Amino acid sequence: MVQQVFIISDGTGRTAEQVLNAALVQFENSNIQTKIYPQVSTEKQIQEIISEASMAKGLVLHTVVSKKLRDIINKQGLLYAVDTIDLIGPLLAQLSHHFSYLPSEKPGIYYELNKSYFKRIEAVEYTLRHDDGQRIEELDKAEIVILGVSRTVKTPVSLYLAHKGWLVANIPIVLGMEPPKALFKIHPGRVFCLTTFPNHLAELRKVREKHLGGNLGEYAKPSFIMKELEYANTIFRHQPGWTKIDITNKPIEEISMEILTGLREIDE
Repeated sequence: MVQQVFIISDGTGRTAEQVLNAALVQFENSNIQTKIYPQVSTEKQIQEIISEASMAKGLVLHTVVSKKLRDIINKQGLLYAVDTIDLIGPLLAQLSHHFSYLPSEKPGIYYELNKSYFKRIEAVEYTLRHDDGQRIEELDKAEIVILGVSRTVKTPVSLYLAHKGWLVANIPIVLGMEPPKALFKIHPGRVFCLTTFPNHLAELRKVREKHLGGNLGEYAKPSFIMKELEYANTIFRHQPGWTKIDITNKPIEEISMEILTGLREIDE
């Protein structure tokens, strides 16, 4: 299988290509196709390249001196779920730290050097703290808000996106209970509603019911589930700016990509 690597450079791209080739010596059986994009200087160029990389399920390497452009590459990589490797930014940060006359003249160098790592840690911590409707008073800090009745994979999708660096909160829709008022203050383009067919949800709940030893009342009954889904859909319909996603028979990765596609639409 051919694996594609996309190189973004504000110069010729030769440095990144040489580093890649040196690393690939350790992967003798790999079949790598490299595409080089030199003289990249605009956000539009970056977006087009990363969109192409996303469709090809490729990896992006970049040697871009401009911190602004590096931040754009990182942001677009998050939006398109594309892994990006910065070959020059950490080196520049470390050199700046090493050669500065006084370390205090360059605050935040260590954080900048490890920014993507700290971002993922922060995102996972935030998402765990805001699972299943917890800490609603901090909902305004969420970059993505996921809604749905029980067992619509809200938590797995939230954690998958968190490991990509997104601050995610998920809120359960419970029959007869009004959603929290703070939810309606969030930009509607950042709210995603997960739904499915009653029979599919009944199967998922039966598994949980069996795991917990049964005795969960109407929880897994199709008639009760249908009422829950109808109630949730009534709430979703009254908010046309929210994005509704059918999760039936979809893997976590596909659902997450649909969410990121929705985010890209409000970002453009």
